[in-house]
Amino acid sequence: MMKTNRYEAMFARLRGKGAFIPFVMLGDPDIETSSAIIDTLIASGADALELGMPFSDAVADGPMIQRAGFRALEAGVTPTDCLRLLKNVRAKYSDVPIGLLVYANLVVHQDLKTFYIEAAEAGVDSVLVADVPVGAATPFIEAAEAVDIAPIFVVPPNADETAIREIARRGRGYTYFLGRTGVTGADREMQTPLPSRIKVLQEAGAPPAIVGFGISTPEHIRAALDAGAAGAISGSATVAIIERHLEDKAAMHEALAAFVRKMKAAT
Repeated sequence: MMKTNRYEAMFARLRGKGAFIPFVMLGDPDIETSSAIIDTLIASGADALELGMPFSDAVADGPMIQRAGFRALEAGVTPTDCLRLLKNVRAKYSDVPIGLLVYANLVVHQDLKTFYIEAAEAGVDSVLVADVPVGAATPFIEAAEAVDIAPIFVVPPNADETAIREIARRGRGYTYFLGRTGVTGADREMQTPLPSRIKVLQEAGAPPAIVGFGISTPEHIRAALDAGAAGAISGSATVAIIERHLEDKAAMHEALAAFVRKMKAAT
């Protein structure tokens, strides 16, 4: 199976039901625990994974996810460690779509093409470069598509139709539709997505819209699906569970499992 087709297979398997995609930071709070967390997410019903690579200047992320990145960095986690972990995850889960959320410095640090080749070898299906807009993304898109990785782009709720159509033309896998403006964070409410914006995406032939930012309750998921989205990503709310249980790993996994089951049930 070609890697970018894992998203297509997931949406086909769901048959019109929504996808629930948790986000966690690779290596938070350490590589071993991070690997076990991913196992728990998948065992509890996650349809796909969105995984961050720790970076010291994560400008699109709120305090919760920034702290997760700092914990991983303090544990000595490197991009090489993250790719090794991803390779192990892919070996265990052949069909689960794996998305990577990174910042441009991590991609171009050694060589842009090399980054995507190594990500593909690790089993990554998609890469969202958070600080590169679609208008500046051509080198990233070319490097991604050369190794069958889907380039993911973000659609803010106030995007005009021209921007939406450009993202529809160039994106693959899925389209990351922001539930609100600003940075990530479960402490701020999701704005109900405008069905008209999602409809424009659909009419332009964009990959399915997945709503993120502010997704922390089953009600948020139902609102996203009612607006026409194909699913939802929950980041800060998932990472908050990890942070609350750093001293009790058993409780951490129990809470993560309960959260994923609850959110998946809403789809």
